[in-house]
Amino acid sequence: MTSKGGLVTATPLDGIDVFAAEHLDDPYGLYGKLRAHAPVYRVPGTDFHLVSSRELVTEALARPEDFSSNLTGVLVQRPDGPPVTFDMDGGGRAVHVLATADDPAHTVHRRLVLATLAKRIRTLGPTVRALVDELWDAGLGSDDSFEWAADMADKLPLALVASLVGLPHHDVPQLLAWAYDSTELLGGVVTGDRLGELVTSAAELAGYLHTEFTAAKRDPQTDLLGVLAHACNEGALTDDVAVLILVQLVGAGGESTAGLIANGARILAADPALQERLRRDPSLIDPFLDEALRLESPFRGHHRHVVADTTLGGVRLPAGSHVLLLWGAANRDPSAFENPDTVVLDRPNLKGHLAFGKGVHFCVGSALARMEALAALTALLERTTSFTIADGGARWVPSLFVRRHRSLPLQIEPT
Repeated sequence: MTSKGGLVTATPLDGIDVFAAEHLDDPYGLYGKLRAHAPVYRVPGTDFHLVSSRELVTEALARPEDFSSNLTGVLVQRPDGPPVTFDMDGGGRAVHVLATADDPAHTVHRRLVLATLAKRIRTLGPTVRALVDELWDAGLGSDDSFEWAADMADKLPLALVASLVGLPHHDVPQLLAWAYDSTELLGGVVTGDRLGELVTSAAELAGYLHTEFTAAKRDPQTDLLGVLAHACNEGALTDDVAVLILVQLVGAGGESTAGLIANGARILAADPALQERLRRDPSLIDPFLDEALRLESPFRGHHRHVVADTTLGGVRLPAGSHVLLLWGAANRDPSAFENPDTVVLDRPNLKGHLAFGKGVHFCVGSALARMEALAALTALLERTTSFTIADGGARWVPSLFVRRHRSLPLQIEPT
């Protein structure tokens, strides 16, 4: 509420519940209101702030001394009151790696992972295409239906992550379950009774990876397990840091790719003219991936920890509070993108989106994500004359953190 001329007037954000189902399913109307009226918005009753404008998201990214990447808390829902913050930092004792680490540790971790990914990605093209073929044959129903989210978008990325890390292919279904439990924990809509299950799942993933890593230390190979094992054997890393790097790569490694593969297919399913344009000119699939990333950022945002009392956009942020930098809102900011809600394949700042982050924390797996999405969507377009969203429609995973489909049934007209 605001006061104007002695009268109390409502603002467009009064009474808005960011956790309401309609905003979790389609957040973009809410994002527009946040950008216009409260680009740094405190979630009522919590110490979490949502940052929604392109300008302020970019400013926060440029101030790591004020906004640490350390993941120190997540929101947990209560049945009778505002959410509470669940401590992820152990009173300052937690170890932070890769996306949740600050420099100088972040640079050390990133170099180790990027060196391996860069070498392996150059050789992965045939493997990716073969996996797409395998998943297509397994997923296409006799009635030409395809559950695209579960049978292509979810399975392809974790299979590749397992291969890069050096984990057995037969463990991929369990890895996928653990991975999605990890991002559910960060989604801001977890209830207290579900929290225990997710913490247990996180412990199981860490235990599994610790066992695999211990075995790799005895006989390191050329996969990522082997690279991290060598680093530990040489004293460059500790075992607990190496295992946490693996936890993060498995937990989040498939998330952005799964989101992109399904989000891209849904956008195309709703636009037959765009489908046909990409079939006529497959070179446009690559720029389409950037527009799909911008329009439906697979990670809606990322967490930051406020190191000391500071301000952002004129809003005071106390030390120890939290911000969620909303890529999904910044990527539709009309001050940065003309016609922000529309696919524009030749926009001048096509790659100016923040879907993969920005700066030192730019996603280490972005090249692999693009390779997989390009292969999956190329196959979808080449093997169909058209496809639409089938009866039942798309369903989303409820989250403030990720933008991923729970279900995306397609009805296909095959070539």
